[in-house]
Amino acid sequence: MSREKVLRAAALLLTGIMAAGAAGCGSSTGSAGSTTTTTKAASAAKVSGQITAAGSSALLPLVQDAADAFMAENPDCVISVNGGGSGQGLKQVSDGAVNIGNSDVFAEDKFDAGAAAELEDHQVCTVTMAPIVNKDLGVTNLSTGDLVKIFTGEITNWSEVGGPNEDIMLITRPSSSGTRTLFKEWAMNGAEESSSSALETDDSGTLLQNVSDNKNAIGYVALSYLVNNSGVQAVSIDGVAPTLENTYNGSYKVWGYEHMYTKKGADNTAAEAFINYMMGDSYSSKLESMGYGVSSKMTQSAIDSHNK
Repeated sequence: MSREKVLRAAALLLTGIMAAGAAGCGSSTGSAGSTTTTTKAASAAKVSGQITAAGSSALLPLVQDAADAFMAENPDCVISVNGGGSGQGLKQVSDGAVNIGNSDVFAEDKFDAGAAAELEDHQVCTVTMAPIVNKDLGVTNLSTGDLVKIFTGEITNWSEVGGPNEDIMLITRPSSSGTRTLFKEWAMNGAEESSSSALETDDSGTLLQNVSDNKNAIGYVALSYLVNNSGVQAVSIDGVAPTLENTYNGSYKVWGYEHMYTKKGADNTAAEAFINYMMGDSYSSKLESMGYGVSSKMTQSAIDSHNK
């Protein structure tokens, strides 16, 4: 073979190798500011690094489950998830202590406009909050008026609302709780809960257990804590049961959006890849089975009722 043919063959081989290498390469990270879309190459690439998240206990079961699934697909990524309440989650992400702050409420409900503007809001789903009592109490429905009087301490005995002649045991949430904020606005008509006679906890799982263990107790949790739970009774409000269907159609009013906040300007590549994974088709199909709502299923009447 002539020297010219050898050089030509070598050039063709080198070109083929370079093309194959370019096709096989893909960025393992996306733009730090990307919050809504990812390319096929980026979504297929493995994510590495550490992600920390804290905040809402109502959102905690979903984030923990998603984290386990995400780490199984991305073994070089470690995700640590903690509760602590929406207020703590927002404060920690604002301070740079965590990558993601989980919240049941908008940042504007906890921060001033300037601090809230520094955070990027990712609305991953909806959450429905339900009053709960012990399954042996025998109370399954309360009017809004009676619910307000119970949690403000005006009604103190179950016999006043059709229950047994037993003192009511209140179990409430701290002021930092997003669950409390939602419940106060949409179930309590803005009334403040009684604190002097109440047992307070910032953890939904602890509250659930306390209601399950005490026959005369009442509290409230997200529907996600009532999936496959037979120890407590969800209470209807004004005859409307706290279900996803009733939340979607607007007849049940005690709901809100679940937020996962990141801080603008920070390196959120891995955190946002995780959030995008949660909101993607492959994982979001699990939302309803875990008691969370799909935002796109909210009817306009339900949305309008929260915008008034």
